[in-house]
Amino acid sequence: MTDLEKQLIYDLRLKGVGYKAIAAVLGKSRDTVRAFCQRNGLDGDSKVVALNINEQMKNGLLCFCCGKPIKQKKKGRARKFCSDECRRKWWNQNPQARKKRETATYHFTCEQCGKEFSCYGNKKRKFCSHDCYIKSRFWSEEDGV
Repeated sequence: MTDLEKQLIYDLRLKGVGYKAIAAVLGKSRDTVRAFCQRNGLDGDSKVVALNINEQMKNGLLCFCCGKPIKQKKKGRARKFCSDECRRKWWNQNPQARKKRETATYHFTCEQCGKEFSCYGNKKRKFCSHDCYIKSRFWSEEDGV
């Protein structure tokens, strides 16, 4: 069984699809699919499996991105992802999950070009872009600015 087929079985089981339907999609026998599900903790009623997997993700036992089990450290904050790759992938796919506070958005006028701009989390910013910073820092009026 290929990794793609294993991932497909996993995804379909989480959606509540039964063994026969998964077997029909993959062209495998129902018993092959059922054996894989039993070995990987996906056996039982499909609706309950989906609920259990979601609960395990909430409790920090499974990776938010790929669903693999996570080894939690004894100290520190609970991990949500099994690797940095999964963490980056999940955050890139879920930008709406970022919690940005309105009070941390600052509005400024660029010291070089006079353009209005806003930035998140940096209240000491002076320039709208790196180009404006370079022009202000290194170009003089004799250079033709």
